[in-house]
Amino acid sequence: MSSYSGNKATGCMIGVIFAVSILALAVAAQQTVSLAINGQQGSAKVVQVQGHNYVDVDGLARLTNGSISFKGAQILLTLPTGAALSSAPVQPTGLSKDFMSAGIEAMASIREWHSALRTAIERGVPLTTGWLDNYQAQAQNAVNLASVPISTDSDKAAFGVITQVYNNMRALTDKYVQLNKSQTYFAPDSLQSDPLDQKIVSCGHTLAAMSSAKQFVDDGACR
Repeated sequence: MSSYSGNKATGCMIGVIFAVSILALAVAAQQTVSLAINGQQGSAKVVQVQGHNYVDVDGLARLTNGSISFKGAQILLTLPTGAALSSAPVQPTGLSKDFMSAGIEAMASIREWHSALRTAIERGVPLTTGWLDNYQAQAQNAVNLASVPISTDSDKAAFGVITQVYNNMRALTDKYVQLNKSQTYFAPDSLQSDPLDQKIVSCGHTLAAMSSAKQFVDDGACR
């Protein structure tokens, strides 16, 4: 009887030692890393065991702003509607660097055109020979190039303003070319009181302010 009890105790001890050894091997095989989901703040703990990844459910719930509930032997993880679990990049806002560079070039061409017209009017240079056409063509090309790097809503809105300035400048040029053709007198300082010219100048100032702030602002000056 004593011998049997001793053998039974020895067997139990061996079983316990064996189980502890297995547990120690499993723990030794674990590696702890973290899970990060694009677009979410924070991370969740991940344990790697024998090549398999196991995510901490509580951490995953916090990371995704979800909630955990229990139903019998099940753990229910509820994610919020529209949770950002995709890897889609966040869309940029404001004026993009490439568009601002192209937009500045476009406005520089329009200002050069405007300066040539103003100088001709002030000095009484004939406007009917078509020499202003080259300035208009250069400005049109620069405006077209500014449409290429549009990548944000602000870029799109600012490009609309640049296009409006170009159209106003073309209308202003056509107006004085036609006056010159009909030999209608206009004073050398006519542009100073011309509403269309004033709008072009004001809108140019607005675009310059947008470029400095790198944001589109509609202050009504270009309407």
